[in-house]
Amino acid sequence: MEPVLFYGVPQGCSFGSIVALEWLGAPYRLSRVEMPAEVQGPAFARINPVRETPALMLDDGRVVTESAAILAALVARDPGHRLGAAQGTADFDRLNQAMSYLTTTYFAAFSPLWTAYEMAEDPPVQAMLRTLGREQVAKAHGQLDAMLEGRDWLAGDRRTVADAYFAGIVRWAAYHDAGDLAAHPRLAAFVARLEADPGVDFARAIEAGEAPAGSGGFRGHVALADLVPRLAA
Repeated sequence: MEPVLFYGVPQGCSFGSIVALEWLGAPYRLSRVEMPAEVQGPAFARINPVRETPALMLDDGRVVTESAAILAALVARDPGHRLGAAQGTADFDRLNQAMSYLTTTYFAAFSPLWTAYEMAEDPPVQAMLRTLGREQVAKAHGQLDAMLEGRDWLAGDRRTVADAYFAGIVRWAAYHDAGDLAAHPRLAAFVARLEADPGVDFARAIEAGEAPAGSGGFRGHVALADLVPRLAA
């Protein structure tokens, strides 16, 4: 069987891995994992003991977890490095810098906003967390706008897995009403281009439970329960 990506809904950061798979166009399947119910269940714990999505099951039954590792694995398995770069090159260094920023600073900027959801019984703490999160996201958007100066994409003059990953995380700004993009023209234009991209549109439709056509690489969904027996020893 083709590689299978376990993606979490709603609003999972696995969105970016779906976009990357669509951009590559190679055969793959998807397994939908409802959050928090399924992701915390015993079946998914067999896939990823950390109980987080995304996870990628390779054709030999091995599982790769964490977005950065999954995206790196996809690049490494693509002969043309179409969404990556050859190790030791300047492009490779720029890609690693962009991915490191996104998976640490940018991802973490939203943490107070997600935590605020769990603080409904304490409105003052909830309000404080939302203020902090929105300030952090706004600051990160300013930094991303600066990174895009003279570039069409986050890591240079062509799209990479960094752009795919970013497409999934930047959605959280609208979800949390944080980090007004209009204040950052380069970033706003970049996000608008991503939102119009067919791969991003495909991932959005998949999350919504629709059946989009895609690029031709998508081979359908597989149930979580059917995949556990395929795990490598």
